[in-house]
Amino acid sequence: MAGGGDEASASAALCAPMKATSEGLWQGDNPLHFSLPLIILQVCLVLVLTRGLALALRPLRQPRVIAEIIGGILLGPSALGRNKAFLNHVFPTESLTVLDTLANIGLLLFLFLVGLELDPASLRRTGSRALAIAVAGISLPFALGVGSSLVLRAAITPNAPRGPLIVFMGVALSITAFPVLARILAELKLLTTDLGRMAMSAAAVNDVTAWILLALAIALSGSGSPFVSVYVLLCGVGFVAAATFLVRPVLVYMARLSPAGEPVKESFVCATLGIVLAAGFVTDAIGIHALFGAFVIGVLIPKEGAYAGALTEKMEDLVSSLFLPLYFVSSGLKTNVATISGAKSWGFLVLVITTACAGKIGGTVLASLLMRVPPREALALGLLMNTKGLVELIVLNIGRDRKVLNDEAFAILVLMALTTTFMTTPAVTAVYKPARRGASSYKHRTVERGGGGGEADSELRVLACFHASRGIPTLINLVEASRGTRRSKLTMYAMHLVELSERSSAISMVQRARRNGLPFSGRRRRDGGGEVVVAFEAFRRLSTVAVKPMTAISDLSTIHEDIVASAVNKRAALVVLPFHKMLCHDGTMEPVDRAYHHANVRVLQSAPCSVAILVDRVLGGAAQVSAPDVSYAVLVLFFGGPDDREALAYAARMGEHPGIELTVARFITAAAAKPNADGGDLELELAKDEEALQRYGTRALKSGDGSVRYEEVTAAAEREELTPAIKTLGRGKNLVVAGRSAPAPTLVEKSDCPELGPVGSYLATPEFSTTASVLVVQRYNPRSDPTRERPAVEGDVEEAVVPFPSSSRSAESESESRHST
Repeated sequence: MAGGGDEASASAALCAPMKATSEGLWQGDNPLHFSLPLIILQVCLVLVLTRGLALALRPLRQPRVIAEIIGGILLGPSALGRNKAFLNHVFPTESLTVLDTLANIGLLLFLFLVGLELDPASLRRTGSRALAIAVAGISLPFALGVGSSLVLRAAITPNAPRGPLIVFMGVALSITAFPVLARILAELKLLTTDLGRMAMSAAAVNDVTAWILLALAIALSGSGSPFVSVYVLLCGVGFVAAATFLVRPVLVYMARLSPAGEPVKESFVCATLGIVLAAGFVTDAIGIHALFGAFVIGVLIPKEGAYAGALTEKMEDLVSSLFLPLYFVSSGLKTNVATISGAKSWGFLVLVITTACAGKIGGTVLASLLMRVPPREALALGLLMNTKGLVELIVLNIGRDRKVLNDEAFAILVLMALTTTFMTTPAVTAVYKPARRGASSYKHRTVERGGGGGEADSELRVLACFHASRGIPTLINLVEASRGTRRSKLTMYAMHLVELSERSSAISMVQRARRNGLPFSGRRRRDGGGEVVVAFEAFRRLSTVAVKPMTAISDLSTIHEDIVASAVNKRAALVVLPFHKMLCHDGTMEPVDRAYHHANVRVLQSAPCSVAILVDRVLGGAAQVSAPDVSYAVLVLFFGGPDDREALAYAARMGEHPGIELTVARFITAAAAKPNADGGDLELELAKDEEALQRYGTRALKSGDGSVRYEEVTAAAEREELTPAIKTLGRGKNLVVAGRSAPAPTLVEKSDCPELGPVGSYLATPEFSTTASVLVVQRYNPRSDPTRERPAVEGDVEEAVVPFPSSSRSAESESESRHST
């Protein structure tokens, strides 16, 4: 009896639930034996591993879901979980209930966010092409999934119920992950092209159909009589009807009382979350999983106005970053790749991957060709529609929980989802290279313009980029100073450079900020950049300068493509790039993000027009200066060569402003007698320099223009003599303009910004000044312009996909290969 009692006590202790909190190590408690500290450790481990994998996979341009799936598998019995000590201490069996509960709460809220992104009105507007592609992309893989399920049941899961297995396999092979597809399209800058819009429309139809089929599969997988499945389906239809006619009016009321520009009431947010959780409870009680309720409520919330966007903004970071990765770990703990053993299992894995790809890609390509989509676009569309992801894992986990899939079949299908999603980005990049927008009418690519007639007074177009709102006043002050007084018109395209984040709201931002794959400008845009639009609109109303705000939302590793493509599209003569460092209170410059540094280098190497890098030391102060109050002292450092001539031409335009005093300092050194040109005629270069100085400098002096001063500085071509002379000239100046490849010695022993050239690198240091802004100008070089490499192709296309030179090459070595134009 005693032995039996001890045994019962031990069993009860093993089955007892874990307490929430411990009393601490000093009290003899092991934190890993209590649910709260254990779940904190699990969450931290998951975040570190998944974010590390995402960082490692970023060069391959893989969506974060790939890293999260791999991270979950690595933590499970396939890798780290093979160590029983690790598995029993970090993921003990008694802790999995808490982990699964948190994971499913995060999944429920994420599916609500997915529903928020899905607009039923857009489904009704789906064209015949997208509808036909969606139907074919579901039908053929579903049919092949039925055949695969029969092979699977005979070879691996003989005890699985036939009907539910057929539906689960059909859904698993025919599904397209709508959120993952949107992310891949945004990464590839295809989201707002014809191809991207068609893929998104077809994926939305596919997504809704997949949820309906999944509800059918869940209803059929019940262990009761067939009538129970009918009752479940009828109750599911009743829930959707009740939510549409009873709950939606409440959601519409809250959305109507949440105007744009005003914060959404906390009570509305609380009420919405309560409705989401209640809907999840109802659908779970019906028997079709709590996720369906949350998804339906998300779909029913009105997409017009600020209400849906505000809900997304408040929830997405917490849900996507903290809770959702737990679901991938929960799934990974159930995935044991070791169960795939032997030729039969590996052969079936190959069969499933081949069937999934053949069905999805083949069906989509066939329907696309019948709809007269070009073959290359049809193949790219098929590869995009083959994207799996989170929804696939949801289907597989439900199938495993319902005993429709065993461990081996589950592992096979998880690897299939991982493989098909991983191959999407590289495959699409390989087969689909969008044509370049034509630039045949792109004539004026420099500020300096010769020729007779109206060439010199023709319109000047400037594409000015900035990182954040703090750079807006300096940009506006620079443009105000550049407008001149001639009859020529100045048009500025102000491009806000924004990094494409992992947030789901970033997709809607891209859709609002891009058109036909390119950033676009227009007064009717509502891209969420309120203060940016208001600032430039106010300046436009008070000035003669036409200002058109734009937003480039892209991964920082490819954002230079947006800048180059927009310069071509807008036919800009000058691109103004922000320096990758910002001014601190002590006068030093601190990097904003090294990725912006690489973007600047790539634009310099492949620019379709002249480029200027603006080192911002708050030109004109921290606020916009009105036109009558403009009073700047501008200095031009002229050593000679094409870049210096372009810098002089731009500064001369500033000198026309009545509030600007321009000083042209010509340096006569030994190095200046050797202009930077590839075998160019030395005398011709010197003649061009003299002609530029005559046109922009000495002519103004002879005309009696007191706002322009001309100085000649004779110095040895040595750093020790040049730096004091430049520093003396720069005292009291608000802006210093210099050429990037000036024929001068290196003025800084060691520089982390060689792209500014020998003079610009020194001007960017605190040793020169802590108050004077700097503009380093590079003249357009046709040899480095990839947009002139082949004939233009017309059409509604994305920006050029062109090879960009490595950013590791120094500016000095590049300047040796530049030529005079």
